[in-house]
Amino acid sequence: MKTKDLLFVVGTRPNFVKIAPICLALKKYPEIGYKIVHTGQHYDELMSDIFFQELDIPAPDFYLNVGSGGHGAQTGRMMEKMEDLCGEHAFSAMVVIGDVNSTMAGALVASKLHLPVVHIESGLRSFNRSMPEEINRIVTDHVSDVLFAPTQLAMRNLEEEGLAERAYFSGDVMYDMMLIGQEIAARNSRIMEELKLQSKSFYLGTLHRPYNVDDPKVLREIFEGFAQLEKPIILAAHPRLSKNLQQFDISIPFNVHLSKPLGYLDFITLQKHALRVITDSGGVQKEAFFVKTPCITLRPETEWVETVEAGANILVKNRTSREIVDAVWQQAAANYERRPYGAGDACRIILEKTAEVLLERVLT
Repeated sequence: MKTKDLLFVVGTRPNFVKIAPICLALKKYPEIGYKIVHTGQHYDELMSDIFFQELDIPAPDFYLNVGSGGHGAQTGRMMEKMEDLCGEHAFSAMVVIGDVNSTMAGALVASKLHLPVVHIESGLRSFNRSMPEEINRIVTDHVSDVLFAPTQLAMRNLEEEGLAERAYFSGDVMYDMMLIGQEIAARNSRIMEELKLQSKSFYLGTLHRPYNVDDPKVLREIFEGFAQLEKPIILAAHPRLSKNLQQFDISIPFNVHLSKPLGYLDFITLQKHALRVITDSGGVQKEAFFVKTPCITLRPETEWVETVEAGANILVKNRTSREIVDAVWQQAAANYERRPYGAGDACRIILEKTAEVLLERVLT
């Protein structure tokens, strides 16, 4: 007999990547019913729809169509629409993932409606409260009922905040996805041929953090650093980056090739074959670690400190052109044998523990 459905909240590219292996794992547990609500935080086809198609995620049952806007306005629209949704349908729990506005909005709505909240990817802390994601993480963890931590450090963070009784170490669902995704990408991705690239002959980049792309001085420094690198850079252009390059009248160096946002399978293929990954994304740092490609992170801090401790990730705190070039050219001495993100069974642990704690069922 099925219980009432779990409600999974997604809204952005990282959410789609993280929910995909959970949906695959749910096929083994038909007694767990679930629905998916897409807030519409990312609404461009290349930032949203393509992930559902290529990762075989079921189409969302509900689409809130909130679109873009300031953090307060966007989060408020999400909360209003999710509250209406929960009033119209009966769910057994709400499952939120990661640290985006959709995550916090769902957690706040559910907690005020006394609906149990499960937070996947709990306990991450950059200790930089100027990042919207840091506020989202802290708020979500403190209103959630069940917390699944991807690393032991995340578990310690939750302990220090008095949340240990609700916390479980699961490992990282993105590692689960990478193990699945690499097999699918090997069969289906043709991006290397399409871009006429040879393995380890190029750099792969992403930029989207406001403190990098919204500040014309910093953005110019970054592109001046890119211009000094000796190999081509495939830069997957977030819409925010493309808009600001034009607005600030920043010229694109000859070795930088702006690409449209890429699907997951093409992106992880490029990560695997890149000489270095240059990014300010949280998830991309881990993906680079999973495929054993050194990463240069254009940020003063990271919530994924395990990648730095393993020598696989170098932080560029001030993002000057000189520091960027020095970091890219630095000889990597990474230890990829460490397994800080679990054994690739995070989804199983999450579903079985959720069923046990919230649904009072033991899955076999």
